[in-house]
Parts: sequence; structure tokens; C-alpha cells
Amino acid sequence: MQKKVILDVDTGVDDALGILLAVRSGEMDVLGITTVNGNVSLDQATKNTCKILQLLGMEQKIPVVKGANRPLMRSTFFEHRVHGKDGLGGALSDMLIHTKVADGHASDFIVDQVKQHAGEVTLVMTAPLTNLALAVMKYPDLIHQVKEVIVMGGVVQGFGNVTPTAEYNMYVDPEAAKIVFQAGFPALTLVGLDVTRKALLTEEHIRELGDSLLSRYIKESTADYMQRYYERNGVRACALHDPLAVGVALNKQLVTTRHYYVDVETKSELCDGQTVCDFQNRLSKEANVHVCTDVSADEFLQLFIHALRA
Repeated sequence: MQKKVILDVDTGVDDALGILLAVRSGEMDVLGITTVNGNVSLDQATKNTCKILQLLGMEQKIPVVKGANRPLMRSTFFEHRVHGKDGLGGALSDMLIHTKVADGHASDFIVDQVKQHAGEVTLVMTAPLTNLALAVMKYPDLIHQVKEVIVMGGVVQGFGNVTPTAEYNMYVDPEAAKIVFQAGFPALTLVGLDVTRKALLTEEHIRELGDSLLSRYIKESTADYMQRYYERNGVRACALHDPLAVGVALNKQLVTTRHYYVDVETKSELCDGQTVCDFQNRLSKEANVHVCTDVSADEFLQLFIHALRA
């Protein structure tokens, strides 16, 4: 049985790789892809998503639904430095889009699909959590009807990637993240930088993909992404942040998780967007998030390569 999944994306380089993995794995029934402001504008994220589906030949089978064009309470904050001006590192720049975007709003699509398939839908969120926060506010019973939520975001034991303390998705819309974390989802998994930084795609891995339309796209789209990672970390590779969240949806055994209370800082000049994990139960609050603390990186990378090479 394929797993029913909705992907929520702000399609930059690694979101695109996550979409590729979800579709090519053959194990996911992708009910739709919802887009949101984040790495790039809502319109650009939507265009990029359509391009990836066309690359896969799936544009007629998977609907794309636009969502929030800005965070709940804040101004937009794009990541062109990492993902390029177009979000895909310049790859697919000549592709003409012929995918028709579905009507409606992403938050309503999420609610409708979860109602229609109660207890079956996994939400894989690889962007700021604005769409899901809106969905929860519109329909609080969503938390009881979704199967699980997997969030790429945050960092609990390391440093941030946009400020010293904050991971990008949390930083862009911390108010939305706070709503989602405090909503009461019984199965919410946080795939943060603590584990995604260990899932590094190297040039050798790209060579393992062979020579195909997909492998050429991956090589082109990740070139600048790898260069930025090298400049910051001294390693010529790129972290597969968003694909790892998809990987966790495919196989929970890839990661080790611990159940903790996690909240998001929204009122700090220095630490906005920080995911605060109560490791020692200092706050005496019930655990609300399954936090990924370790990953079988080699196993995940082989899963990724096998799916995209197959």
C-alpha cells in the first residue's frame, strides 16, 4: 500500500530533491503539493514545483495548490544566496510551464484531503509552517484526523543556519511553528539540522546517479548549493535537509527519535526562531514532538540514490 502524503514546499533546491524522492520512491501516493512563501516567493515556489513535476512527467497526476504568500505576522525573508535567484540554482531556466495550478488555498486543500482520508494522510512539511498553522486555525480537529506530521525544521543541539540559533524554516515564520507545535498533534516528528547536516550529498553520490535527465538536473541545480556549503563548512557537499524529511516518511528506522517538549522563540531580538527543546523537563510540560537525534546517513543516501537512479 502506498502512503498517502501531502508535501508542503517552498521549492528551492532541496525541496525539489524531496519531491523527486517522494515520487520516484514508488511508495507514496502524493495527493497534492502545497506551496508557500519561503526560500523564494509563493509564485516562484509554485513555478518551481510545476517544473519539477513536468521533469517527472507527473504534472497531470499531482495537483499543485498555492498557499500563503507571506508569514503570519512578519515580512518575507528569501534565501536567494543559497538557492539562487530562481530557487533552483538556475536549472530548468528554459522550461516552459504548462501545468495548471489547482484552484483554492493550500490550507483548505490540506483540511479537505485529511477529512476525506481520515487517519491516513502524512503531511511532510519542508517549508515555513504557515499553511499548516492556517489549516489548524480553520479546523482544529485536523490534529486528530491526520496520520502524522513530519517537519523539516529547527535545530535543538547545534547552531542555526540563518542566525546563530535559528534554522531557516523556523526563523521565517516562528509564530506559525509555535501554533503547529502547540496544536496537540499526537504524531509530530521534527527532522532538524541535528540530523540533516549528517545527510550530505557529494559529487561522488551524483556520479552514482549515472547519466539521465534527472541526474543532470540534480548536478546542475546543486552546483552553487554545494559551493555555498563548502564556503561555510569546508566540505564540498550539500545537506539533504528536505529529502531526509521525505526519507523519514518512507522509513522511520532511518532515524533515532526522542519525545520532548519543544517550543519556538518568537519574542527575542537575538534568538527569534530558535527551537527550544526541554531535554530535562525543566518546564514540566507534556512532550509534544518526536525529535530526531541521530540518522543512519549512509542508509538514507543509498535509498535516495536508488530511487533516483532506478
